Amino acid sequence: MLKRKIETILIEYLRPNKVVLLLGARRVGKTVLAKKIEKEFKGNSLYLNAEEVTTREIFSTRNLSSYKRNLEGIELLVVDEAQTIPEIGQILKLIVDEIAGIKILATGSSAFDLLNKFGEPLTGRSFSFYLYPFSQEELMEAENPIIAKQNLDERLIFGMYPELSEYQTLQAKKTYLNNLINTYLLKDILAIDGLRGTSKIMDLLKLLAYQIGNEVSPHELGKQLGMSKNTVDKYLDLLQKVFIIFEVKAYSKNLRKEVSKNRKWYFIDNGVRNGIISEFTEVGIRKDTGQLWENFMISERLKLHNNGQSGTKLYFWRTYDQQEIDLVEETERQLNAFEIKWRQSKAKVPVAWKNTYPEAGFKLIKKEDFPGWVI
Repeated sequence: MLKRKIETILIEYLRPNKVVLLLGARRVGKTVLAKKIEKEFKGNSLYLNAEEVTTREIFSTRNLSSYKRNLEGIELLVVDEAQTIPEIGQILKLIVDEIAGIKILATGSSAFDLLNKFGEPLTGRSFSFYLYPFSQEELMEAENPIIAKQNLDERLIFGMYPELSEYQTLQAKKTYLNNLINTYLLKDILAIDGLRGTSKIMDLLKLLAYQIGNEVSPHELGKQLGMSKNTVDKYLDLLQKVFIIFEVKAYSKNLRKEVSKNRKWYFIDNGVRNGIISEFTEVGIRKDTGQLWENFMISERLKLHNNGQSGTKLYFWRTYDQQEIDLVEETERQLNAFEIKWRQSKAKVPVAWKNTYPEAGFKLIKKEDFPGWVI
C-alpha cells in the first residue's frame, strides 16, 4: 500500500483535545488511511464507521456520561464518514472539551456538509486537511521516471483514483469510472438543496469539461443551460465542495490591463472529466490532448502543494489584449509563471508580464518535464 503524503501531517496534528478533519471525495482512500493511522497508533484507539447503526446509537443522544462510558480509556477516536451523524460538530465539541487528552480524527466526503456542521462548534478546536486521488509524487514510491512516463498516457485518460489499479482492462476501467461518477460523486449534491435529478448538474459538468483552459462565464453557462447566473454559481460552488472541480482565479495586482474577475475551472481527476463526456479514446488520436495535459498537470500541482502544505496559491493571468499565462504560483516570497504545452518546444514571456513582474520566474512545461515538475 502506497503511503499517502498527507499521513505524516495528519499524525503531527493529532493533538490532545483537538479534532483533525480529513476531507475528500468518495473513494479517494480516506477510510484506508484513517484505519491505517488508527491501527498504527501507539495507545488505545477506537475506529467508528458513522454509517453503521451501532455508531449512530453511540452518538444518538448528546449525553456526556454516555460518551465518557463508551470512550473510557480511549486516546484516539476515529470517526469515519462523520458528516452522516446529525449535529456531529456539537457532539465532537462536547467530547474534546470534556474528555481530557482524547484525540479525534474525523473523515468526511462532503466539505460543505462537514464544514457547515463543524465550523462554529469546533472553532479553535480543529484542523482541516484534504485527501485527493493518488498524486504522481505518491506513485513514485512504486515507480521510477521511466515507468511514470510509460504510464502517462493512461493517466491522462483514466486518472488517478486508487482503485483503478485493481482493474486490468480498459473496459473495466471505464465501468469503474462511470459507476464512480453516477453512484458516488454526485450523491452528496443530490442529497441536499431539494435537487431531484442529475441532468442539470451533468449538463453543467459537460460544459466545463469542454472548456478546460478557458475562462468560464457563469452568465454564459446559465444562458446555455436555461438557468440563472446565481444558480450556476451555486452549482459550481457545490461541485467544488464535493471535490469534482476546482477553481483557478485570475492573478492581478490591479494593473488596468489585467483581467481580474474571471475564473477557470479544472477537474480534480482526468478520469472523471473523461467519464462525464464518455470519451476514453487514446491520447494519440484525440483533439483535446492539450486540454488533458493542462488539466492533469495543474491538478498535480494542486495535489503537490496540498500534500506539502506549502501555502502556494494557483492563478492564471491574462490581459485584455490577450497576453496570457496558463498558471501562476504565488507564495509569500516567490512568484512563478508557467506555460503548459503538450507539444510546443518554445515559449516567450509575455511582455506585459515581464514588465509588470520582472522578479517572477517563467518556465515552459512540456511532456519532457514529466514527472519531474510534479514530484
